[in-house]
Amino acid sequence: MKLDDDIHNYYEHLVLEHISQLGLDQTKSADYLADLCCLALNQVPPRYIRYEVDMAFYLPQSERQQMEMNVEYAIEKAIKFLDQPKSRQDEA
Repeated sequence: MKLDDDIHNYYEHLVLEHISQLGLDQTKSADYLADLCCLALNQVPPRYIRYEVDMAFYLPQSERQQMEMNVEYAIEKAIKFLDQPKSRQDEA
């Protein structure tokens, strides 16, 4: 079994989905998006799954909404960090 093919963090899907909803995948560079994903994913707890369908059927709607809110906040915070002047990033 290879973990990278069989198991993944569900938050990765949510982060990419929200980035697409914001249109950032159309306006930002690949490097910016990679940094954004890393910063956002490091702020949320991992939620490992094998199949997307598992989350669709077994995740209560209230928990899904909380996960989406967590992602929105994490991405907002990551964008603020990435968009601040370079000299302030060095201080952080």
